[in-house]
Amino acid sequence: MTAELLSQSLRLALPEVILAVGALALLMIGVFSGEKSAPLVTGLAIALLAVVGAMLIFMTGDGQAFGGAFVSDTFARFMKILALIGSITAMVMSMGQAKALELDKFEFPVLLVLATLGMMVLISANDLLAFYLGLELMSLALYVVAAFSRDNLRSTEAGLKYFVLGALSSGMMLYGMSLVYGFTGNTGFDEIATVLSSEERGLGLIFGMVFILAGACFKISAVPFHMWTPDVYEGAPTPVTAFFASAPKVAAMAILVRVVSEAFLPILADWRQIIVFVAIASMLLGSFAAIGQKNIKRLMAYSSIGHMGYALVGLSAGTETGVSGVVLYMTIYMVMTLGTFACIMAMRREDGTYVETVEDLAGLSSTKPFMALVLTALMFSMAGIPPLAGFFAKYFVFVAAIEAKLYALAIIGVLSSVVGAYYYLRIVKLMWFDEPKGQFARVSGELRLIFGLSGLFVVAYVLIGGPIGSAASAAAKSFF
Repeated sequence: MTAELLSQSLRLALPEVILAVGALALLMIGVFSGEKSAPLVTGLAIALLAVVGAMLIFMTGDGQAFGGAFVSDTFARFMKILALIGSITAMVMSMGQAKALELDKFEFPVLLVLATLGMMVLISANDLLAFYLGLELMSLALYVVAAFSRDNLRSTEAGLKYFVLGALSSGMMLYGMSLVYGFTGNTGFDEIATVLSSEERGLGLIFGMVFILAGACFKISAVPFHMWTPDVYEGAPTPVTAFFASAPKVAAMAILVRVVSEAFLPILADWRQIIVFVAIASMLLGSFAAIGQKNIKRLMAYSSIGHMGYALVGLSAGTETGVSGVVLYMTIYMVMTLGTFACIMAMRREDGTYVETVEDLAGLSSTKPFMALVLTALMFSMAGIPPLAGFFAKYFVFVAAIEAKLYALAIIGVLSSVVGAYYYLRIVKLMWFDEPKGQFARVSGELRLIFGLSGLFVVAYVLIGGPIGSAASAAAKSFF
C-alpha cells in the first residue's frame, strides 16, 4: 500500500484510530494513577467517545479504505453515532453507583471503549476478515465486562455462559466465512456479490451463508440463538446489561444489514427465508416467554429478543424502505431500552439493595411519581401504542414487509405485538393501581437525566421524528 493510499485510508478511519490510541492512553493513565483513578478514567473515556461522535457528525465524503476492507458511508456513520450514544449512556449510568456494583475499577471504562472500537470496525466492515476482527474485538471486551463483578456468583456465571456460547457462535461464523471464501474465492463483500450474481451457487455456499447469519443472529440474540440472553441480562450488573442491550445490538444489526444488502443481495430469496423464520420465532418467543417472568431484567431480556424480531421484519423485505425501517427501529429501541434500564437502576431501596422483581414496582406512582410517569411512557412505547415513538418504529417495518408482499409476516408481527402489550401494561397497572412496597432511595442526577431525556424523546417523537426519519432514509440509500 503506497503512502498516499495509506494516508487516505487513515483519514477515512480517523475516528477508529483516535479511539484505539485513546483507549491505550486511558489504560496508561489508569495504570500509573493507581486504584483510585476510576472516576478520572471514566470521565476521560466519556469525553473521548463524545469527541469521536462529534467527528462522525461533521465527517463527509464516502469511500473505501485498506483495500476495500473498510467502508465509510452515511449508514456506517449513523450507526456508529448510535453505538457511541449507547456506550456513553452506559458509562454515565455506571458512574454514580460504581462502588455498589463493583464497577469502580479503571479497567471498566477502558473495556467499554475497546468494545466500542470493535463495534465501529464491525459497522464499517466491507470484507469478511474485517467483519471477524471487529466482531472479536467487541466480543472479547464484552466477555470480561459481563463477569466484571467477580465476587458476585451470578455475574461470573453470566460471563462464563456468554463466553462459552459466544466462542461457539464465533467458531460457527468463521466456518461459514471459510465456506463462502472457498466457493467464491473472495472475502470482500462487493466481490462476493459479483461472483454470486454471475454463476450458479453451490450448496456449500448456502451453508456458509447460513453459518454467517447464525453467528450474527447470536449477537443480536435472535431466536434460536437467544439462550444466553436472559441469564446474562439477569446476572450482569445493571449498567452492563443496559450496555449489552443497546450498543452491541446496534453494531451487530448494522453488519447483518450490510452483509445481506451487499454481499448476499443476489441470493435474496435464499436469505430471506432464514430472516423471516428468525423474525417470526423471535417475535413469538419474545412475546410469550416474557409473560411469565418475575425478574425485571429477565423480562427486559425477552422483550429485547422480541424487538430484534420486529427489526428483522424490516430487513426481510430486502428493500430500501425495509433497511430505513431497521435503522429507525434500532434508534428508537435503543433510546427506550436505555431509559428503562436507567429507571431499573434508580429503583434502589434505602438499604442499598436493588429491585429485582416486577412486583417491587407496585405503587411506584405514589413514591416516585415522575419516574412512574416516564416508565409508563416507555412501556406504552415498547408496546407500540400510538402516538409514541415505539408505534412509528413498528409501523415502518410492517409497511416495508407489506410492500414486499410478506403479508403473513406482517400479520404475525401485529398479533405478537398485541400479546407483548400484555406484560408491558401489567407493569403500568402495578405502578399505578397497587399498594407501594416500601420506600426507594434518592435518585441520582445522572439517572434522572437519562430516563427524563428518553421519556421526552418517546413522547415528543411525533414532533421531532422528521429529521430522524430522513437521516434513517439517507443511511438506507447507502445500499440501494
